[in-house]
Amino acid sequence: MTLDLRGLSPAPVTPFTRDGDIDFDAIARLGSWLGSIDGVKSLVVLGHAGEGTFLTIDEQLDVIRAFRDSVEGRIPIVAGITGEGNKVAALEAKRAVEAGAEAGLVYPSHGWLRFGYQKGAPQTRYRDIYDESGLPLILFQYPDNTKATYDLDTQLEIAGQDGVFATKNGVRNMRRWYTEIPALRAAYPELQILSCHDEYLLPTMFDVDGLLVGYGNIAPELLVELIQAGKAQDYARAHAIHERLLPVTKNVYHRGSHMEGTVALKWGLVHRGILEHATVRTPLLPLPDGADSEIAAAFASAGLGRVTVTA
Repeated sequence: MTLDLRGLSPAPVTPFTRDGDIDFDAIARLGSWLGSIDGVKSLVVLGHAGEGTFLTIDEQLDVIRAFRDSVEGRIPIVAGITGEGNKVAALEAKRAVEAGAEAGLVYPSHGWLRFGYQKGAPQTRYRDIYDESGLPLILFQYPDNTKATYDLDTQLEIAGQDGVFATKNGVRNMRRWYTEIPALRAAYPELQILSCHDEYLLPTMFDVDGLLVGYGNIAPELLVELIQAGKAQDYARAHAIHERLLPVTKNVYHRGSHMEGTVALKWGLVHRGILEHATVRTPLLPLPDGADSEIAAAFASAGLGRVTVTA
């Protein structure tokens, strides 16, 4: 049975204790809150926002189980599959299934970021992962300015493989977006198209089935409304939500490095009352002094306050 991710799929952070261990109580609060919001279709764990590659294998499985338990079966858990080689990634996916994941978001082999990929290699990655694990898979399109971004032919071939049911597109090149998204739609009408352009969502909102974004941690209510406006082709409403969120977008995603966004997400969750602090794992570092106050002010300007969670 194909999962329906036509809505918002937040990519939650992994909360840590002040000592740097996984904070399972905070996962329970975060997952319970996100899973209770109408329009949230899944939680995508162990990605960039979740510091997934900074966790040990055992910790990765613990995070899958903890988020699975937090939503009490209401929505599926999707696991980021990040292992470098095909066999490593396939075994990672198999473990994820055993821990309770119902789908996998397949990251490119990270060596491709530097060196590029051989023609046909990405297709083998998806095939090997699915053959080993049976896990339904999401095609992940990396930004245009990396060597791990897939050309259109590669995307089309992956999208046509057994097990691939959706694509998370973060190409961040609108010339390519306006060419490649219609081509994917035409070839595979049932393929679910999900945008992950956290830092500038508005231009992509009118072409997608949903969002798969770290931004979903901190403003799920407004992002659900943004998706609805996009599907209704209501630009005025979508633009109004965009403008309301813009101070938050700037303070979380318009920083010196996209990696800082993960730290900022945690400060946002502190402001919303889900986390008590914004502890991250190295090589992530704390934000500069005063950033927490700037982020809190941005949330206040957007009308995003504390939430009540019963977990």
